[in-house]
Formats: sequence, C-alpha cells, structure tokens
Amino acid sequence: MRRLLTLAAAAALVLVCVAAALAADKPLTFGLLLVGPYNDKGYSQAQYEGGKYVEAHQPGTKMLYLDKVNPADRPGVTIPQLVDDLAAKGATLILAGSDDMKDGIREAAEAHPDLTFVHLSGDDALTGKAPKNLGNVFSKMEYAKMMAGFSAAMTTKTGKIGFLGPLINDETRRLANAAYLGARYAWEKVRGEKPEGLTFKVSWIGFWFNIPGVTSDPNQVAGSFFDQGFDVVISGIDTPEALTVAGARKKTGAAVFALPYDYKLACQAAPEVCLGVPYFNWGPPLATIVKAVAAGTYKPGFEWLAPDFAALNDPDKSPIGFTVGDALSPEARKALAQFIADLGTGKVNLYAGPLQYQDGAAFVQAGSVATDKDIWFCPQLLRGMEGASASK
Repeated sequence: MRRLLTLAAAAALVLVCVAAALAADKPLTFGLLLVGPYNDKGYSQAQYEGGKYVEAHQPGTKMLYLDKVNPADRPGVTIPQLVDDLAAKGATLILAGSDDMKDGIREAAEAHPDLTFVHLSGDDALTGKAPKNLGNVFSKMEYAKMMAGFSAAMTTKTGKIGFLGPLINDETRRLANAAYLGARYAWEKVRGEKPEGLTFKVSWIGFWFNIPGVTSDPNQVAGSFFDQGFDVVISGIDTPEALTVAGARKKTGAAVFALPYDYKLACQAAPEVCLGVPYFNWGPPLATIVKAVAAGTYKPGFEWLAPDFAALNDPDKSPIGFTVGDALSPEARKALAQFIADLGTGKVNLYAGPLQYQDGAAFVQAGSVATDKDIWFCPQLLRGMEGASASK
C-alpha cells in the first residue's frame, strides 16, 4: 500500500513538473509596435530582431508587428486603433516600442484590461499613471553612451565632439549627458587634457528620425558639425545618417569619424569611419517578458535593466552592448576596455558629484552619487555642454 502511495505521489510530481514546463513554453502571440521601419538599421530594427529572437527561442511564440507607427507615416491613426487590430488577430501581449507612444499605450491598456501591455520606455508604472496591466521596461543605455563619448574623446584631434540629438525629453537629455560624461572622463582623466579644450555640442533635429518638412535634416546637421571643425559626431537618433555623412566626408579626404546608435551592425554602413556603436540587445529582455506572460507570472512594474559588464556583447545576456568600430585605434581600444571594466566594478562612477546642470543648479552634490530616479528624470543638459535643454 505504501509503495502504491509512493508511486502515486511520484506520478503526481511528474505531472506537476510537466505542467510547469508546458506553462513555461505556452504558445503566445504578441504584438510589437515599432516607431520606424522594421529595417531602419537602428532602433526599430533592433526591436524587430529582438522579437525574432523570442520566436526562435520560445517554441510556439508568434510575433505580429506594425512598423512606422508615427504621425508622419500613419497620419490620423491612433495607438488604440492599432492595438484593437492586434488584439483581433490574437495578440494577448502588446509591446510599445517608443517613448512617444506613452499616452496612446496607456489609453489602449485601459480599454483592454484583459491584455498585458509593456511599454519599452516610459515611466507610467513608476509615476503611478499606469493601469494594472501596463508595465515599463527599458535598459540602461546611459552606460553604452558613456562608452561612445569615451571613444569619441579618445579619437578627436580638434577637441570638438558633436551630438546629433532627436527630440528633447528626459530620455534624450540623460543619454546626451551620459555621452558627455564619458567624453569628459577620457579627455581629462585618460588623455590628461585641460577641461576648456573640450567642446561638446548637442544639436536636436526634432524627432527620432528624419521627417522631411517636419524635422531638421540630420544629414545637414551632421554636415554642419563637420563644417565647423567637429571631427567626431555621436548619433542619438534612430537612423545612421551621422555615419553615412562621415563616410562621405572621409572619401573627400576629411579626417572625421562617427558613432551610430541603437543597432549592433550599424557600423557596416561605413566601417572606415565608425568608432563603435552603443546598441540595444532586445532579445533577452523580450524573451523574459514573453515567458513570464505565457506562464502567468508577469507582474507589471517599472524595470530599468543594467548591462552585464562581464558579458557586454553576449547576445543571450546583456540588454545593451557596445560594438567596437574598425576606426577606433588600438590605443583607444585598450583604454576603452579598461574604462568598461572600471564601470563594471564601480571603480569609476561618472554619476558621482559634484555635477551641475547648465543653469548652475545642482544635479549631484559633492560626496553624493546620483540615484536611478535622479538620473531618469533629467530636466537639463549638464554644465560644460553646449546646446538647448528644452524646445523653444
């Protein structure tokens, strides 16, 4: 009798384990809203490929995507309308890819309480504006932007670095600030140059990518930097114009360089002038979300994912990475590797005070270190940077 009970208990345990395994791999259809073209060689393509990663790593998972979700490409079409369409096609998880989708995805989540929503940006779950079925997930790209700034400052001969910015908000200001901090560290601490010898200027185009007749042309803005003696341009926009302009100038004999953004393979457009690219690796974060939603264990909240410094470019681990470009010198590569290691161990913390905003207000007091909340809500560019902190 005891043996029969033991066998029955073992069988029950097997059934529980099998059920758990099936739940973990439960098929799920998710919808992905991309702000730009799915093949833009930038931000949207990085998210699209993240979705394909999920399909490849989680059996039975299906992605439905809609790209060019922006007012210029889809005039009059709202986020809730697009979500209605995805829901009608069977999507039970909706991923919204861009900060400017904040209001629309909140409205859609309120209209579909039976679906799960994750905004891949934004902070509604942090501020309390989010309904119970809406979470926020983003990655700490600031550290890869520091690497970009570091690489730029290790390379520049003129001491003039340009930053090609998109629209102006908390996210874009803090990313520009991070690039500046990385550049300042390399310029002063590694190269031993005087602070006044470094110029770091930000020019904003008005959106995440070029919209003719609406934004400034990023090709012209990048070209203007080079015309003014800037020899390195760091891109903060979704598309690779800074790199292609630098490549064209290189062919005329100009000693100029650029760092594109968002997409791991972006350097391929002009490797001869590419110092590197800070990029999003959306596969692992999206796979974690999808698996949790399929298993019924996902709890919407605010997540800001730190890089895995020990496996920065492992496609299965770190949510951000930094690809070293062909144009980065061996000396700069060595210094960058040490800088990355020091960021990882905490030996170098570029958010340690004192730090000030452009108007002189304190960002971080001497003896203190910025908290995540201090960094996330970013009202101004930092003192030492040129450029507007707000739209006119």
